Amino acid sequence: MTTQEMIAVYTNRMAKKQAAGRPIYDDLILAAKDGRCPLCGQRPVSTLDHHLPKTLYPALAVDPLNLVPSCADCNKLKLDVTPRSSEEETLHPYFDDVEHDSWLKAEVIEVAPAALRFFVDPPAAWSPTLIRRARLHFKTFGMASLYASQAAQELGNIKYYLTQLYEVGQKRGAQRVQDHLAEQAESRRRAHINSWQSATYQALADSAWYCDGGFAK
Repeated sequence: MTTQEMIAVYTNRMAKKQAAGRPIYDDLILAAKDGRCPLCGQRPVSTLDHHLPKTLYPALAVDPLNLVPSCADCNKLKLDVTPRSSEEETLHPYFDDVEHDSWLKAEVIEVAPAALRFFVDPPAAWSPTLIRRARLHFKTFGMASLYASQAAQELGNIKYYLTQLYEVGQKRGAQRVQDHLAEQAESRRRAHINSWQSATYQALADSAWYCDGGFAK
């Protein structure tokens, strides 16, 4: 079959409502954990993304292993990605086992109000190819700005509670704040080691400036 014919099979016989293959399409959508896009980890799943573009790899147009549940935003952001080798691919949530290693990190920017910068800090044991793919994934899906925005809202949400901890503790206020943030980081890490929440709370706990009143500026 030609490329256009294979694309038509996906579009007309799988993605289209009432199509014979639509139950498979729907099952793949529902496979996403908690209904969240596995590419960004934030927005709800609403479509399927071809991990390897169907225009370049038409034989995989209807292969379930090439169809990844995603949000509409991530699907659109990936349109410009045309991988010609494994190093040019974003991470595949089915096959790239990166959730046993901590690789998403953040650092506090000492401004008023405080902000966070997110970045990829891969383990030394990772291969050069996997490192490049993780960084490409992070850049392609705009995770730095997405997570910074989410974190900004979270900092506003916890400001009052941290202020109470700090004032009650008086001389040990900074330590009380740091202990709380470290506990929150561990709790979130146990749920998802590379969530923006895990990276956020760890960065806050590690920042002496933030713990010693930076949260209130």
